[in-house]
Amino acid sequence: MNKIEKDQVIDNLVTVLQSNDNIYLADIAELNAELTSDLRRACFKNKIEMRVIKNTLLAKAIEKVSDKDFGDIPSILKGNTSLMISEVSNAPAKLIKEFRKKNDRPILKAAYVAESVFIGDESLDVLVSLKSKEELVGDIIMLLQSPMSKVMSQLESGKSTLAGLIKTLSEKES
Repeated sequence: MNKIEKDQVIDNLVTVLQSNDNIYLADIAELNAELTSDLRRACFKNKIEMRVIKNTLLAKAIEKVSDKDFGDIPSILKGNTSLMISEVSNAPAKLIKEFRKKNDRPILKAAYVAESVFIGDESLDVLVSLKSKEELVGDIIMLLQSPMSKVMSQLESGKSTLAGLIKTLSEKES
């Protein structure tokens, strides 16, 4: 790969890094061809873009991104590195965890999720438990609806109580 091609790859990586908020780096080095194909299929099925990248090119791209702080991620760029990008913040973490039920790879090297940096495979459980934007919106809607439904329930029960009280009072007058 000549210098012009490397610069094009770096520029492409800069664009990818700037335009995505959920970036995972994983080590898939010891997966054979069949398992790698299975992982790629699972990524495609879960709408996760996966590509193997050179560490030096990724490190140079990270240096060029000025609007995000990738923390210590450049320090872990050793060995085989695969880039996983997803719209859903926890989708790559869930995929890695599911895939590792049958294999010892991929291993999470690092993740950049919604302006937070996670380093190391021990962060996988935390990343799996993160809620997606849609899940958070659903939780908020449910929290907002809960008091409303309680008020409506109280009004409904109050209506029957009030009707019973009026009926009792009208019967007493007779």
